[in-house]
Amino acid sequence: MSVYDDMDTIWEHSHYWNWSPDWLVVKEIYEKVPTSYSVLMPFAYSYFEEMIRSTTSEYSCPLFDRNGDPVKVKVGMALINMAIEENKENSKYVALLEKSKKHFKYTENSNDENGRNRVMHGRVHPRFWSQEDFENLIRDIAEMSPFAQF
Repeated sequence: MSVYDDMDTIWEHSHYWNWSPDWLVVKEIYEKVPTSYSVLMPFAYSYFEEMIRSTTSEYSCPLFDRNGDPVKVKVGMALINMAIEENKENSKYVALLEKSKKHFKYTENSNDENGRNRVMHGRVHPRFWSQEDFENLIRDIAEMSPFAQF
């Protein structure tokens, strides 16, 4: 399967209003500019987490409490572990969640980092993302997409 087929699979299972139009743009950009993977990767990570969140009790919880303060939600490994716990009866999905952990193992903080690079999405520091990392992430998102509960 090609990365473009994977993007089609993601699009087919994404939330029609919230994510589908963006996935069409991602595909269009990537087709025209394959070196755009480092710009597209944070979007893919955001989507991946929201797709996983859609299978948990955190999905569609308010973002702010009654006082207007942000509600803390689980992200990264904590979100995956929550999804595993709440979906333990679905062994195929749990196996994919376990496999997805490789994308969320954080690198160590460095004191010399600036704002953008302190956003530590995934297992590879943003400075070292590669096209292969991007395409592997897209492949894993596509594989998990049928389980999304948007």
